[in-house]
Amino acid sequence: MAVQNFTDQTFNEEVLKSDKPVMVDFFADWCGPCRMVSPIVEELAQQYEGKILVGKLDVDANQKVASDYRVMSIPTVILFEKGKEVARQAGFSGRDPYIKMVESVVK
Repeated sequence: MAVQNFTDQTFNEEVLKSDKPVMVDFFADWCGPCRMVSPIVEELAQQYEGKILVGKLDVDANQKVASDYRVMSIPTVILFEKGKEVARQAGFSGRDPYIKMVESVVK
């Protein structure tokens, strides 16, 4: 499954009400480290298809959700389960932290 694009308008329905865990990559097009996270996020979307949803949220275009979740630096990846934040990784520190996040909720 492809990486989804979340917005301020769709976040509540697609992320918080999801019956599966959801990994959200908060990013901006101009952010260099965000471009380093992107291929990892895409890989995880394919690897865990059917088990989790994976999407991106552009913080420049969707400032409400970014503000609601106090995303102060990008990239920030937040994992949601049953509408609640269960894990967060700010900044880029390689592939492993993202895998550990997903593994923590995949049964």
